[in-house]
Amino acid sequence: MNILLFLIPAALGLGALGLAAFMWSIRSGQFDDLDGAASRILDDDDRPKKLKFRG
Repeated sequence: MNILLFLIPAALGLGALGLAAFMWSIRSGQFDDLDGAASRILDDDDRPKKLKFRG
């Protein structure tokens, strides 16, 4: 029963830390490009890349 005196504040602290990290990521613009990933999946990357030789 005494372990709850440690676990409950630890869980609340970790939850607050996760919320703070999420709010920081929103404010710093991590989720601004919502259409970029949707269009990048349609790009055809199966073509071999041409090598550039200097000669």
